[in-house]
Amino acid sequence: MSQDPRASRQADDASRLIEGAIERRVFPSAVAEAGSSARVIWRAPFGRLTFDQDAANTTETTIFDLASLTKAMATATLAIDLMRSGRLRLDERIATAFAEWRGWDRESTTVRDFLEHASGLPARLVDRPPQTRREFEHEICTIRLEYTLRTQSIYSDLDFILLAFLLEQRAGRALDAQFDDLWRPLAGEADSEDWIGFHVAPADRPRTAPTKPLEEDARVGRVLVGEVHDAYAAALGGVAGHAGLFGTAPAVGRFARAMLRGARGDASMRGPFSPDAVALAVKKTSVPRSSRALGWDTMLPTSSCGTTLSPAAFGHVGFTGTSLWIDPTLDRYFVLLTNRAYSEKGREVFPTSSMEKPPDPFLDHMRTVRRSFHDILSSIDG
Repeated sequence: MSQDPRASRQADDASRLIEGAIERRVFPSAVAEAGSSARVIWRAPFGRLTFDQDAANTTETTIFDLASLTKAMATATLAIDLMRSGRLRLDERIATAFAEWRGWDRESTTVRDFLEHASGLPARLVDRPPQTRREFEHEICTIRLEYTLRTQSIYSDLDFILLAFLLEQRAGRALDAQFDDLWRPLAGEADSEDWIGFHVAPADRPRTAPTKPLEEDARVGRVLVGEVHDAYAAALGGVAGHAGLFGTAPAVGRFARAMLRGARGDASMRGPFSPDAVALAVKKTSVPRSSRALGWDTMLPTSSCGTTLSPAAFGHVGFTGTSLWIDPTLDRYFVLLTNRAYSEKGREVFPTSSMEKPPDPFLDHMRTVRRSFHDILSSIDG
């Protein structure tokens, strides 16, 4: 796409950063985009879909597994929308919806606690994923809590799996169908290849960046193309509250512009993108030492967004190598989609919370790329 000439220096620096990461085999494929509430300023594809020399080139419409961007873009946004229609409340107790969510340490847990990762639930289950939705519900409702409610925030996939079950109860529709309804007005007249959704059509798999399962995944040894990387989401048929979305960088950018316009007070925005709804979604929690908002993370100088975004910035990352950060003060958003989960180097275990430090800085390749990416582009003109 055409690029604003004023953005050339920062774009060149960001391009060198991403190309260097590909050379170091942090990931084989990437698409980056930076923009304002009004338009795209810069977008570029990098690398090939895999490290093979005959692999297809990455394009602007390459589809990536968005992983935990699902939490913010789908589940949290749909939750806000249900709150606006009165079908869900932030202070609603989880025990009203799930009969097995019982006990003195659980009885006062609310929807807010799930959205802010402050419910006491651990990050993941102890054993391999259950085989059915009912088994997931039972395991999450009865697993031992790791800490007292709202005394801290531990990033948890379990919060958002159960929250999505609740959203489906209240909406009377599956999560993927709800998201399709949310996305359709945003997509408008966009190219059909600029897409976000939970199901990659067979015809679109050739333009989808592959990933490789983790060692504990029963699918280990396979290459996943258009099949969700997260084992829990896979067990749930590819549609879950914590992971499952796939999409292109232009489509993620379109979503980001809607959030950015709402965050900057654009009264023409409606639904979960209205100024009031976005303000609610991105308000930082009161939980001690937590940077979380309602499904989103907020700016800390130690987080994946680097050191130069404003205190008003909010965003999220995904384990597969995806990232979206939005800064209302700067009127900028930043999209970086990669398939670092394809790379042996990229598939090292990384911190899941912006409050955690990496176990070994040498291994923290993706986090280093993300921080530098945002530090370079935060001053992009256009």
